[in-house]
Amino acid sequence: MIPRILAIAGSDSGGGAGIQADIKTITMLGGHAMTAITAITAQNTLGVQSVFAVPIAEIEAQVAAVADDLGVDAIKIGMLATGPIVRAVRAMLAGIDAPIVVDPVMVSTSGATLNADGTAAAMPALFAIARLITPNAPELAVLTGRSVEDEASMVAAAQALAARHRCAVLAKGGHLPGSQVVDILVEADGTRTRWSDVRIETRHSHGTGCTLSSAVATGLGAGLPLTDAIVTARAYVRAALLAAPGLGAGDGPMGHGLGRAYVPDPA
Repeated sequence: MIPRILAIAGSDSGGGAGIQADIKTITMLGGHAMTAITAITAQNTLGVQSVFAVPIAEIEAQVAAVADDLGVDAIKIGMLATGPIVRAVRAMLAGIDAPIVVDPVMVSTSGATLNADGTAAAMPALFAIARLITPNAPELAVLTGRSVEDEASMVAAAQALAARHRCAVLAKGGHLPGSQVVDILVEADGTRTRWSDVRIETRHSHGTGCTLSSAVATGLGAGLPLTDAIVTARAYVRAALLAAPGLGAGDGPMGHGLGRAYVPDPA
């Protein structure tokens, strides 16, 4: 059966990140994309103009409609906008038995704040039920209260987060300096896996975090082990970066569809 992936996240009107990136990624990697939209943003490659949080009752209705009829094999969680939404989503997922990937979105690529005060403080409620958390270096710093400026400090922060919440943490090093991009997986038992690739120099990288987390969720929904799902996800993100169509005057979208040269078989 095709893996059924539920993306719970905000909408990006520019099409580069958020629900739009989730749908493209899940589809390109062989899954069936379903959504529960948590916020509507007005944004483009230059920044975010406005954010409207969807009422919690409407988010609940979306999740229930999908779960009750179509079923869910994996869940990706992205932008949740407010602390109450975080706590409500945690309650919504109590009866759904599927691996959960949490991308703790806090700011957009352009630097705009996407969440209200209190959202980060509420996130541990989701971490407790997550199979994987995928923070970048700035998000790791916020979530742990540690300085994250190099690979060593990134690993230390990821270890602290994994130990605190007893779940796997994929620490993404794209924000750190250097010609290599290093990502580190720290599992709940402390096991570490390291990936390193030559940095792709481009300003068209909007939505990399959304894309990676959705790709991992799709792999998990298809039954892949966590490390295999991450390998597939990282390769797809790199292919999409290389295939970016060059749209917009700012942080442009990746080439999700044009990156189809690398679409691995999840089986």
